Amino acid sequence: MNDAFLLQRERRRLIALAFIALALVGGALYLQFALHEDPCPLCILQRYAYLFIAMFALVGAAQRNWRGIRIAEVLILLASAGGAVAAGKLVWTQSHPSFSCGFDTLEPIVDALPLAKLLPQVFQVSGLCETAYPPIFGVSLPQWAMFGFVVTFVLVMRSMQRAALTRRA
Repeated sequence: MNDAFLLQRERRRLIALAFIALALVGGALYLQFALHEDPCPLCILQRYAYLFIAMFALVGAAQRNWRGIRIAEVLILLASAGGAVAAGKLVWTQSHPSFSCGFDTLEPIVDALPLAKLLPQVFQVSGLCETAYPPIFGVSLPQWAMFGFVVTFVLVMRSMQRAALTRRA
């Protein structure tokens, strides 16, 4: 296949990923402001992870060479892995409600992050990790988030592998 075509296709995929990640953050904001489902520290960390995924995807899409795209995709893998860890911890916490996510210890750390000062209504902690909100199609919100992070990780990894194999052939 033509290298320019492959590069353009990869860039389009990154743009799509950025929009999906931003839409998921928008969904979280809808749940917070319209349905009054307050975010816990781990929820806020997941928002950051999706924002990092979107940011790295847009930076990658702006690149004109494979090296820049690969660096952005590695950063996307790291952000999706971090988000999966936060979502996994939240799934575990909600399945063991007698344990806390560390509200007292995580809240000041999350609330001290720069975006929490810039947009406190969006990035400051206002809920507890133990609070389980109604599931969507029988799946809890942290499970949906974990699914999204894992799918992102797998698809970006596969895309990187396919592009590498195709370019060698």
